[in-house]
Amino acid sequence: MFVRFQSPLPGKRGVHTGVFGLTNLLGRSGQLTPDERAAWRSGNDWYNAAYPDPTDIDPTVYDEIVNPRASAWFKETATHLLERVPPYLEILRAHGVECVRVETGDPGRVIYEDAVQIVVVPHDPSASTSFHPTTW
Repeated sequence: MFVRFQSPLPGKRGVHTGVFGLTNLLGRSGQLTPDERAAWRSGNDWYNAAYPDPTDIDPTVYDEIVNPRASAWFKETATHLLERVPPYLEILRAHGVECVRVETGDPGRVIYEDAVQIVVVPHDPSASTSFHPTTW
């Protein structure tokens, strides 16, 4: 089983922006309170140290032409990563940004994998979505 937290609506690339992207948009646009900003930066720093960035291994992993609609998913066994998501969800909630939890056994064709995550391209990249989100 794989887990992803994302926007219920797709963005301009046709991908449902993930929880980190949604929070990064708020942070980079200066919309966070000082406490939210500290939590966001601390969380991002922790995640950056906790697991590999797929683009360090394959710079084309999120390339729109090579891998259309690629998205990253946590492995359900990555509990140490999943348990640190709630502060991001709290920030999004405080700003009225909707985020849903999606779980599936088959999110798409795996183009990258490590011990805690996969990056996939949907089986049908022309479809608006290849899964049905459930609200977290």
